[in-house]
Amino acid sequence: MMIRIAIILVSALLCPGIVTGQTSFEAILKAKSLLMAGEPARSVEVLSSAIDRKEDGRLYIARAEAFMHEGNHEMALNDYTAANSLVSHSGDYGLARIYARKGDAKTSVYYLEMNFLSSFRKSEKEVMLDAAFTRIERSAEWRQFWRRDWYSALETGISEIEYYLSVGRTRSAVEKLSELEVSYKGNEELRYASAMINLSTGKPAEAVRTLTGMSALQSGNEKYLRLLAKAQTETDNPSGASLTYSRLLDIEVPDASLLLLRAGCYMKTGENARAMSDIERYISLYPRDKTALSLAGKIRSAQGDNLKALDYFSENLKYHPGDASCFIDRANTYFLLKSWESAINDYGMSLDLDPSNSEAWLSKGIARLNSGKIPDACHDFGYALKFGNKKAADYISRHCIK
Repeated sequence: MMIRIAIILVSALLCPGIVTGQTSFEAILKAKSLLMAGEPARSVEVLSSAIDRKEDGRLYIARAEAFMHEGNHEMALNDYTAANSLVSHSGDYGLARIYARKGDAKTSVYYLEMNFLSSFRKSEKEVMLDAAFTRIERSAEWRQFWRRDWYSALETGISEIEYYLSVGRTRSAVEKLSELEVSYKGNEELRYASAMINLSTGKPAEAVRTLTGMSALQSGNEKYLRLLAKAQTETDNPSGASLTYSRLLDIEVPDASLLLLRAGCYMKTGENARAMSDIERYISLYPRDKTALSLAGKIRSAQGDNLKALDYFSENLKYHPGDASCFIDRANTYFLLKSWESAINDYGMSLDLDPSNSEAWLSKGIARLNSGKIPDACHDFGYALKFGNKKAADYISRHCIK
């Protein structure tokens, strides 16, 4: 299949040892994908090869995480320490996590304090939800650590707003924002909080206006840029969103899903070649990802290459045979190719999994109509209408009522 050829070619470009120009960023993306696939040893190999080419604190931290997945705490300790020697305090949080797992509360809390006093400081929520600290949560050192006020009233207030929005308590979020504005009026973090509220209340255009021009965006603040991209997407501005996702990738945020998001934007703006480049790069990392394979097929179809689209959709069904949407993707392509029987079969399989999909009933009916199976088509149109598809009424009146 063509998809396999594409994946092999892109994998060759990203695989360490094949191309000497591989960047630290690419190695980290590859290593993360291997960890997610349950292959920490291969992840270590990728990162070790990258470190041999160039010492980079990010590579040491990523390899330390891989070692932790293997349960090799000593090697992880070495790598976090190496990261600290290259970039001060960058490995402190990892060291705190390892010592916590070893049950050494005193040393763990020491490194956690170093992290909190640095620019790499984690949020209270992130630390409290980190299972690595479970073993020391009842220690005197842990309790003493949290007696200190590590976060300002503004930081605590922003966290409250984020929590309220996450549980749908918009009114509480608005009230907290008003309370904070009394003391911190004009603060950029409050502008960010205001943008979050606007986005949560269906006002993405206001969120974009609030975020645009903020100095934190210019300095590459990941949190702000992500919110801006989301707001731009919701205001139907895929061109703007693609530029924002490009900025996130340019500052090398180690999140391959940004490629998927940018590809979706490129597809909406008709930049299918760019979209395909992003998708193939993502699939080289996550070859079984349902969303990526589906989007790849849709992009190929938009390019007029429905045969290649079928390759992607068939690959997706191999990995996700119980997903109705995967059958619909392939059925839609068969429909475009006027392969009516194949389309009917795939629509039927999707409806076995999701019998209330009115669009699938309608499309299946049209495919049957085109193959001369009028009674069967009318049966499908009836179900489409039953499940709320008003377009089915027109087909029924024209083909099923004598």
